[in-house]
Amino acid sequence: MKPMIKCFIVAALTADGFLAKDKNQVSTSWNSIDDKKHFVELTKRSGVIVLGSTTFETFGSKPLKDRLNIVYSRSKNYEGAEMTDDEPDILLKKLEERGFSEVAICGGSSIYTKFLKAGVVDTIYLTVEPILFGKGITLFNDDVEYKLELVSESHTPQGTIFKEYKVLK
Repeated sequence: MKPMIKCFIVAALTADGFLAKDKNQVSTSWNSIDDKKHFVELTKRSGVIVLGSTTFETFGSKPLKDRLNIVYSRSKNYEGAEMTDDEPDILLKKLEERGFSEVAICGGSSIYTKFLKAGVVDTIYLTVEPILFGKGITLFNDDVEYKLELVSESHTPQGTIFKEYKVLK
């Protein structure tokens, strides 16, 4: 039986569609303060974040406060975070059994791809920042094709755009 827990992707992209310049970029200094506030609001609302080890390391390998941090990792353990290698539907079922009703998928591209391909993502929150990288890491690292419905869009005076999409299944 498919879990009832709501699952959303939250990501910040450059105007030309990249999450980062390369896998060694461990800074989110290019993200606006508005994006960081948006991220905190969404992830605290859900109470649980799921991410890969490389993305977790961009947070200084420290768990984000007031949220359960679950890291996909085969070889590393991080203090204060839970490790997993569960398939997305199994992980979501376990989280639902623990009383969670929503989960934030926070990257990177292999984790976004894994959850989208599993068919468990309901919503995608994208922040588009007014910066260009020219090349870099894309939101997904494999072929995916889903139709989306734009639910809302807003922007800041500095040019940051917030988009919320419903994933049509």
